[in-house]
Amino acid sequence: MKIQILGPGCPRCKQTETNAREAVKNLGLDAEVEKITDINKIADFGVMATPALAVDGDVKFSGRIPSVEEIEKILK
Repeated sequence: MKIQILGPGCPRCKQTETNAREAVKNLGLDAEVEKITDINKIADFGVMATPALAVDGDVKFSGRIPSVEEIEKILK
């Protein structure tokens, strides 16, 4: 499983990454967390508002910081 954090590296993007890593740890998953900061790559996902979080290339959240609990729900 690959979790992608899409955003320019702003504090909201960093919080999204932190929440994603915590969710992965809480669930005991073997998942890669990748940060994507290149605006062109972010646009390829169709994301217009950051931060965004994608799982295996499928955008699950965009334009807000998902909570640890919300991320855990989509990863189960």
